[in-house]
Amino acid sequence: MKNNDGQLIAIVGQSKIIETDKNSIFEILNFVMSSLNVRARFYFSVLVVLISYSCKDKPKNDSPQKNRTEPISVLVEKPDGMEIPEGMVWIPGGILKQGAISSDPFAMGHERPQHTVAVDGFFMDATEVTNSEYAKFVEETGYVTVAERAIDWEEMKKQLPPDTPKPHDSVMQPGSLLFKKPKQQVVDLNDYSQWWEWKVGANWRHPQGPGSDLDGRENYPVVHISYEDALAYCEWAGRRLPTEAEWEWAARGGLNQTIFPWGNDKEILNQRANTWSGTFPMDNDGDDGFKNKAPVASYPPNGYGLHDIVGNVWEWTQDWYNASYYKNRVAANDTLMNPTGPESPLNRYNPYAKEKVIKGGSFLCNANYCASYRVSARMANSLDSAQEHLGFRTVLPVRAKAHVMAIHKDLNAKIAYNCDIDTVFIAAPKHWHAPMAVMAMQADKYVYVEKPYGHDQHEKAMQGLKLEYEMGGEPKL
Repeated sequence: MKNNDGQLIAIVGQSKIIETDKNSIFEILNFVMSSLNVRARFYFSVLVVLISYSCKDKPKNDSPQKNRTEPISVLVEKPDGMEIPEGMVWIPGGILKQGAISSDPFAMGHERPQHTVAVDGFFMDATEVTNSEYAKFVEETGYVTVAERAIDWEEMKKQLPPDTPKPHDSVMQPGSLLFKKPKQQVVDLNDYSQWWEWKVGANWRHPQGPGSDLDGRENYPVVHISYEDALAYCEWAGRRLPTEAEWEWAARGGLNQTIFPWGNDKEILNQRANTWSGTFPMDNDGDDGFKNKAPVASYPPNGYGLHDIVGNVWEWTQDWYNASYYKNRVAANDTLMNPTGPESPLNRYNPYAKEKVIKGGSFLCNANYCASYRVSARMANSLDSAQEHLGFRTVLPVRAKAHVMAIHKDLNAKIAYNCDIDTVFIAAPKHWHAPMAVMAMQADKYVYVEKPYGHDQHEKAMQGLKLEYEMGGEPKL
């Protein structure tokens, strides 16, 4: 099938992703040669030389191309025999139009324009990481969160405009940000200092500040977590944070072009998510069941089994925040496979800070303020900043040893001669497929040839091919 950019997309199941090596390819080629008559062998040998020369001399071209036709393979199904880790769900891979839909009345500029990405299937936590789960990590490792450490002014001022005065020592103490209800009516919603307070002693163990604890909150999402704190947990758990594309794809729950994880019906918001019900920041009537954070899984899951994917607390992703990233992606006019975001952060409103994208909104989101309980909503958050409405969930990717390009007999053979591709997959091979196999070998590509009909020698030729999957993957920092 083709996406809206005219790019050929080949969505394949787990059985189509294969790794092999050059020795196996030589065996396949020897087999193909043995099945040709003398004249065919001569023409085939000449073609091998021509293809080898063209592939070696062809320069790499990483520049954007219009109407690209290289197929993209996507891992959709969970690999056979791979068990779902406890507390996680399988998110099938697919093709995503990332960003706000045109009919979303709350969409902000940095959520547009939509652009096409492809995401492999992966495992994702069904809920946000809880206090009890984080406590186990801290107990085993002795980890100390950023909010519990002494503040390093020399490091902090790197993220501030030059000549910013140092705050008083009474403020420069370990702590975090807490929401405080304003005592008088708020006129300017752009001045968030009216409802945020730096609270010395607030951290994940004391989510509401000194005097509060985790008794009765074991199943609540852990908060006051910086990016570094989230990465430390991921490393311990053998997982990583989701990319923004993975997060948004999972949040949609199998639905296409919708505003919320459940569709487009805003009237059922209070039944589906923990947000600010009333007029922010003065009046929260609690019609959704909670006036602050809620225990995880207090609301129905989306189509993929994810609870609280919007509302409750914001969630870290591993992508840098760049306000122009979506526009740049559209300008590139291509489809990225498993994108990891921009190479560096850029926010003209906060140029000195290094910020990551956070997603999902929180219990503080309201229609008259941020309305970030939408799947496309995104916000920037500095690496060392922790608040009482910010947590995270983890993912566990599943990767085959090699990604593939699907080459079928009904596709234009010119696709196979693009030497920039990662891997070639040749389906139902006939004699004419042999040049493609040679092209892949000469360009250091992987190739898998399905069983040709009527040739028992194929079994020997295919020895050494292995279907291997692995969980995990290094996070992109």
